[in-house]
Amino acid sequence: MSAVVDRGVGKTTLTVTPEQMAQAEAVDPEGLQSLVPAELARILSTVVQIVADGGTVTIGAMPEELTTTSAADLLGVSRPTLMKLIREGRIPAHKVGTHTRLGASDVLAFRDRKREQQRAALQDLRDFEESEGLEY
Repeated sequence: MSAVVDRGVGKTTLTVTPEQMAQAEAVDPEGLQSLVPAELARILSTVVQIVADGGTVTIGAMPEELTTTSAADLLGVSRPTLMKLIREGRIPAHKVGTHTRLGASDVLAFRDRKREQQRAALQDLRDFEESEGLEY
């Protein structure tokens, strides 16, 4: 029995059976690391666990350098807002001729920092609501 792979326009969908999900849950990450590099084993184990839990995984490639438009899309901000962040030095960038480029790892690190700040702010709000006895 094999997984069903549907290659649609711009995306690939992988559908697995309940039996395959049970097999995915039984994958041994340590055993997998003996076959592939540790980082790849970690990624594959995570993907297998998400699929086993019935989730969806999207895998894509990202270049090492991003245009301002693609970086803004990745961050969920407008291009002018991204350019402001670059001018303020909050996210590193460099020029290639007249074009501004950003390192993909820098953009992802900035996104992760922003998400962590948002989570902390939400937790602070929850703590405040709890201390004040507010319920919604």
